[in-house]
Amino acid sequence: MPLTAGVPAETAAGERRVALSPDAVKALVKDGIQVAVQSGAGAAAGFDDASYSAVGAKLSGAAEALSADLVLKVAPPSDAEIAALREGAIYIGFLRPLDAPAVATRLAQKLSTSFALELVPRITRAQAMDALSSQANLAGYRAVLLAAISLPRIFPMLVTAAGTIQPARVFVIGAGVAGLQAIATARRLGSIVEAYDTRPVVAEQAQSLGARFVTLDLDTGDAQDAGGYAKAQTDEFYQKQRAELGKRLAHSDVVITTALVPGQRAPLLIDEAAVRGMKAGSVIVDLASENGGNCACTDPARTTTAHGVTILPGANLASDIPANASQMYARNLITFVKHLAPKGEIVLDLDDEITRGSMLTHQGQVINDRVKALLASA
Repeated sequence: MPLTAGVPAETAAGERRVALSPDAVKALVKDGIQVAVQSGAGAAAGFDDASYSAVGAKLSGAAEALSADLVLKVAPPSDAEIAALREGAIYIGFLRPLDAPAVATRLAQKLSTSFALELVPRITRAQAMDALSSQANLAGYRAVLLAAISLPRIFPMLVTAAGTIQPARVFVIGAGVAGLQAIATARRLGSIVEAYDTRPVVAEQAQSLGARFVTLDLDTGDAQDAGGYAKAQTDEFYQKQRAELGKRLAHSDVVITTALVPGQRAPLLIDEAAVRGMKAGSVIVDLASENGGNCACTDPARTTTAHGVTILPGANLASDIPANASQMYARNLITFVKHLAPKGEIVLDLDDEITRGSMLTHQGQVINDRVKALLASA
């Protein structure tokens, strides 16, 4: 029988993306995979049912989409969705394995094989599958637009008969994918941009986008792990870092924070004293809000004002641009599916670095060593 893929509607609050765009469905159907899309699954992203039917998808209910050989989603599954999976199914999507490892246990109990796209190794061969980066790109872009709307002044310099308006000053903390896109977007809007990261290796990338790279008098040591992510530092380091960053923040109109360490609380980079020292009307967009936030005054659920500074939480900003986010995510996803099923049939090569590295559960067991360690410690 041909391989089946199911695309259920997203059920997480505020999630507007869909796992497959119509173009992605067309690519899978061309490979002989039968695709069932839950009716209405793409509506929030601008893809109506007719656009899926036109490329060969079967419109279905949630139960049929969740009972496919491959279940493709964006947000982690609910308990009800896990219960609806059939034994032996393969689930692929964002699973937040290091932040919410209990989901892995429930998937293993269902005897489902699951792949967490967050675990796709950062190697050249897997770049087209890197959904974290594709969505972080959009989050960095969106963060700057939100800041520009909230800031009570404009970003670019204007020279007019009424005088000269100086450009806004934007400070980006963390020069990963989201941070670099934030730098590029802020520069396109005409602001003066500074950037900081504990990893000196990213300085050239930030500078190539037009930012001035800030160095602090801190010993970062080996600040980058094998996957290219920033490593966690000591409490003493963060205390000194906050003091140094506070001096920079006092001169900034907008601050975008992006610092995350997978599986840990986001490092606290901006304390309340630093917020108090910022100019009235300044804006902070905290892209780490879902993991506790980089700013002490961040409320992950809503925009707040503290000491005259507007602080916006930045969780799931890619979902604010659902059409493009879904298109990019879908391209990552079908590349991953074609890796697992190169000829329309699943081939699980556990010796393959991509397959093994991204596999979370298999045959009733949690496979990923870091997640197993987190579950054991809990």
